[in-house]
Amino acid sequence: MKEVVSDAGLVAFCGLYCGACRAYLNDRCRGCKENSKATWCKIRICCMENGYRSCADCKDFKDVNDCRKFNNFISKIFAFVFRSNRKACIEQIREKGNGKHAEIMASIKAHSLKR
Repeated sequence: MKEVVSDAGLVAFCGLYCGACRAYLNDRCRGCKENSKATWCKIRICCMENGYRSCADCKDFKDVNDCRKFNNFISKIFAFVFRSNRKACIEQIREKGNGKHAEIMASIKAHSLKR
């Protein structure tokens, strides 16, 4: 298994930190930015089409939860099951930047801030 390290390139488009994800650490996933099979992810498609590093770069929605691509039924289920708070991750990226977000997430060894 890989070790959790700080890498801004492993911040997912939705704000999660792939560098602390079990699938990534066990070499079952390369992270969403490198996963060309993740064509189902509307957030990934939107960010790639608009040249965003993450939803934190979006100027259309001050509150990321107003975006239907970010905040939908499936994302609510995942947030409940995994107790994740992607909105808090996006807010942290907006406030501190991708590099500091990666550093914080690596230090707490978490793929998401908790609800």
